[in-house]
Amino acid sequence: MLHESLPKVDTGNRRIAVFISGGGTTLDNLIRCRRRELELGRPAPFEIVAVISSSDQAGGLRFAAAEQIPTHVIRFGASQDSLRRGSAQAFEICRQADVSLVVLGGFLKLLTVPDDFDLRVLNIHPSLIPAFCGHGFYGLRVHQAVLDYGAQVSGCTVHFVDNHFDHGRIVAQKVVPVLADDSAAQLQQRVFAAECEIYPLAIQAYLDGQLHVAGRRVLWR
Repeated sequence: MLHESLPKVDTGNRRIAVFISGGGTTLDNLIRCRRRELELGRPAPFEIVAVISSSDQAGGLRFAAAEQIPTHVIRFGASQDSLRRGSAQAFEICRQADVSLVVLGGFLKLLTVPDDFDLRVLNIHPSLIPAFCGHGFYGLRVHQAVLDYGAQVSGCTVHFVDNHFDHGRIVAQKVVPVLADDSAAQLQQRVFAAECEIYPLAIQAYLDGQLHVAGRRVLWR
């Protein structure tokens, strides 16, 4: 099977944009990860140069403001046309900011990914795709569905974004146990701890040019 480098990976450009819709816990984790590396005297794994929110009420905007990261609020309506217009506006901001990679962190709108950003958009989903994913599976709904089904493990998945919910190529997954006395909130906390580990690693692997695609598979060099 042939291994191919991902297209348009410039390992000298570590500029990312983070898309949010709500509390911004993933954004906060990425900010903390970057700060921790700098405090240890290591090179910054990435530079967050833009935060794009689908709501002006998103709590995550405060994390961007505290770090003086430029923010942009884009109204994504419910219709296909409005979703396409919002996507076009968001990706134009990314072009103007010379972004190498777009990172979704609790972004709840369906994006239309333009050709020049194909395989340049990552998302993290709080389940082991293809289980418990797709339209409407977000937040505590995911974890309650896992409990209701009686699954014994759950976890999180980093994947490339295409034009469907939770459908693109899988980059990384991490498994966590489901305990007998778990509530949805308890399971969410355990899964989020796993997200905090694998998302920065996947982002850095992308920016370092360590990922390769072979059909639907993403391989780490």
